[in-house]
Amino acid sequence: MKLSNVEEVVREKYGAVGASALTGEDAGVRAVAEAFGYTSEELDSIPAAANMGLSCGNPTATANLKAGEVIVDLGSGGGLDVFLASRKVGPTGKAIGIDMTPEMVERAKTNAKNQGFTNVDFHLATIDKLPLPNESVDCVISNCVINLASDKAAVLREVYRVLKPGGRVAVSDIALKKELPGDVKKDLMAYVGCVAGAVLISEYIEGLKAAGFSAVQVVDTKKDLNAYAQVDGQGACCTPEMETLSLGNSSCDASSTEPSKPIAIESSHVEPKPATVHSSLAALLSKYDINEFAASVQVYAVKPQR
Repeated sequence: MKLSNVEEVVREKYGAVGASALTGEDAGVRAVAEAFGYTSEELDSIPAAANMGLSCGNPTATANLKAGEVIVDLGSGGGLDVFLASRKVGPTGKAIGIDMTPEMVERAKTNAKNQGFTNVDFHLATIDKLPLPNESVDCVISNCVINLASDKAAVLREVYRVLKPGGRVAVSDIALKKELPGDVKKDLMAYVGCVAGAVLISEYIEGLKAAGFSAVQVVDTKKDLNAYAQVDGQGACCTPEMETLSLGNSSCDASSTEPSKPIAIESSHVEPKPATVHSSLAALLSKYDINEFAASVQVYAVKPQR
């Protein structure tokens, strides 16, 4: 499918979440983070506003970060993984966040200032054009973001470029176990909700190898993707802060039992209003078991030494 309009809708949707009052103090948001591998201790160690229930894993738990390293988080949002990584790399290291939404970058910077993080930095940029020098990074992490990129090959090439020889990838993402049903593949909100833009696990592996990586692994964590439903009603959807998003017959209405109708992404004129990224997906996927088609995966790869 053609992806005109999609990047702007993704930016608008995630920007709306970044500007919202949604935080880890909401029980549903915290439950999502814990369902995908964060401990209570980790969540208590970071600003609550850094967590908005957008994760599909915990990349810092498996990245084997060391003191003094430079790490980069692709699609860093409110800074959740950057802040956790900053504690692991310590004052001699650096944790850098990249996000394409001004609202998320501003939120992350405010979180860092309010809690006194000094070894972090946040950049407004897309993840296929990283504002970083060649071979300047020890580890690249990401959490449920690469699936949203329209040109995943370009993202992986950029990751390879900025990593030092011997540098590594430790990414949490959504990948497909088998092809999605046609109506899900064509639905814009399924793309924004991290499903329709995902690629098959085999394609993910091939993409990493084509970019030059070795020791490539994409591991299904067996986590239940239905955990996202716990965010509904936590201020993410259909509240005074976040108006209903209407895209054809897809709407941010958690009470609706009607599946959303697919829209033609290549020709639709979209004017998104603030809404959460998963709630409008719930109606469509009420027709399917999301876990049958998609998986939360951990992605590992190494840039070979010269």
